[in-house]
Amino acid sequence: MAWLPAITVFLLYFSSIPIAFALIAAALVFFGFINVGMPVDLILQRFVTSATSFPLLAIPFFIMAGSIMNYSGISSKLMKMAEVMAGHLVGGLAQVNVVLSTLMGGVSGSANADAAMQSKILVPEMEKRGFSRPFAAAITAASSAIAPVIPPGITLIIYSLIANVSLGKLFIGGYVPGIIMAICLMVAVSIVSKKRGYKPTREKRATFREIMTQLRESAWALFLPFGIIAGLRFGMFTPTEAGAMAVLFGVLVGFFVYKELTWKHFPQILKETVQGTSTVMLIIIAASVFGLYLTWERIPHIIASSLLDLTQNRILMLMLINALLLVAGMFLEGGAALIILAPLLVPVAYGLGIDLVHFGLILIVNIMIGGVTPPFGSMMFTTCTICDVKIADFVKEVWPFILALLVALMIVTYWPALILFLPNLLM
Repeated sequence: MAWLPAITVFLLYFSSIPIAFALIAAALVFFGFINVGMPVDLILQRFVTSATSFPLLAIPFFIMAGSIMNYSGISSKLMKMAEVMAGHLVGGLAQVNVVLSTLMGGVSGSANADAAMQSKILVPEMEKRGFSRPFAAAITAASSAIAPVIPPGITLIIYSLIANVSLGKLFIGGYVPGIIMAICLMVAVSIVSKKRGYKPTREKRATFREIMTQLRESAWALFLPFGIIAGLRFGMFTPTEAGAMAVLFGVLVGFFVYKELTWKHFPQILKETVQGTSTVMLIIIAASVFGLYLTWERIPHIIASSLLDLTQNRILMLMLINALLLVAGMFLEGGAALIILAPLLVPVAYGLGIDLVHFGLILIVNIMIGGVTPPFGSMMFTTCTICDVKIADFVKEVWPFILALLVALMIVTYWPALILFLPNLLM
């Protein structure tokens, strides 16, 4: 009976019930019918208190900042910078797609937002340049997995709250895994493009003068992620205040530097912020109530003990956890998978002495790869819907990129010194 709510969550989710309502319903089943010893008032109190954490304010701020960037001209400047950097490589716009996702990581912070934006902007242009539409959709979905890993990804904020680890270290630590993912995808793009004859968008490498000219134009856009890290490192602001500063920065740059942001954009910006925040916050609140059931029944402790009984070997344990997360990522949306699985797996990592910053980055990279894979990958559905591509055609094209991301995952998992070098150096 203790496991019935956990089973209920998956039954409801696979019945197309939104994950937030599935979590709430499962918790109410437990406290309403199985364990009736806890007063209902305390359960309702958890609904309220789980949303009153000060660090959670970072979520609406960064969602709003990402929306402002799209209307302020920052996204287009990053696009031009990406083309100057990678347009001459084999694969042309496909390489630009990967570089843009890497640059956009510090702006959108969301894989689905990045996938949607690039599906609208880059995929039609790639099709004009001779790329097949399924291929363009596949690389767009695969490259969007980079965005949440590079700060200020929303998943980094959620994990820091769940695992009680330094958000500053997570932000700094996200750069290396994100760059590794980008390099692996660019190699895969190059191999596929050579076989199919996909040409570069530029005849030759950009000159030093062209690079510096575009860098000067894009400097304000590129400053955002580095400004956040510098501010956190030197104690100028907290992660929550960093979100507010990102909003202010985007508004000032959009109004006075690029001059593309106008007052008529703000109703849409506010609408996108409310929609994005409400979705994330509802899942967090539902997960908190469901977490009360998990704690009450000591399920994280049971799972941790069971896994540790299987093996005490870190390499084997991480391989087992990776397999579990990849499968979970195929069926659960990224944020929901993180909120459900992190409380269960963090005690296992702690028991094996794995650094929790490193483990968090493994979790996030893993779950993002799951978002690209069938049958229920969220970025797969986003790109296929916007690009009007059949799932079967998408699956045929995406496998080389999934393999490239799995190579990146192995590097992130088994080379902790590389991943933790920057956080340990700067923090």
